[in-house]
Amino acid sequence: MAGVVSYEGIVSDADLVAWSQKYCRGVRREWGVSVRFDLVDWEVSHRAKRRAAAVKRPKLIAATVGERYDWDSLEGSDGRPLPCTVSLTWDAFSAFERDAWEATLRHELIHVEQYQRDGTTDHGQAFRERAETLDTDVHCPAFTEPKHVLTCEACGGLVARRYQDCKLVEQHEQYRSDCCGAALDLG
Repeated sequence: MAGVVSYEGIVSDADLVAWSQKYCRGVRREWGVSVRFDLVDWEVSHRAKRRAAAVKRPKLIAATVGERYDWDSLEGSDGRPLPCTVSLTWDAFSAFERDAWEATLRHELIHVEQYQRDGTTDHGQAFRERAETLDTDVHCPAFTEPKHVLTCEACGGLVARRYQDCKLVEQHEQYRSDCCGAALDLG
């Protein structure tokens, strides 16, 4: 990875991928994350609005978090996990401070680790425990303004952010908040 630019010098997709890969390799060493990077592809999204990053992977039948997946049973796997792709969102990288971006990468490494071991991943209890160990959050902070914000009419609490029109937005008067059981305000 000679020639990887500094964090402040990231100006292209290739720079973002190279810097993020280098950071993740350091996390693997320093934090004991069990990930095979030879089975991970990387890409940058310029379209995503709600996710800072994602792990794209095949859906495997009978895969369960917490149960080691039998990769030998899968045709064409040679006993190794099938490749997955870490998709980084440029807008999130641009909006986040460095520590938030690093936390996002650690979050995605948990998904890769779970997938490579168990054949699937989720945000369940095992993820939450691992996230605490890796000093990251279960959900990433918002990095773009939603098109619609739904709040509780009674207490003003946030109910949902929506980035496009959907049933909840179009029929918000038919729903109630979980916090107070009150109507929803659409902003």
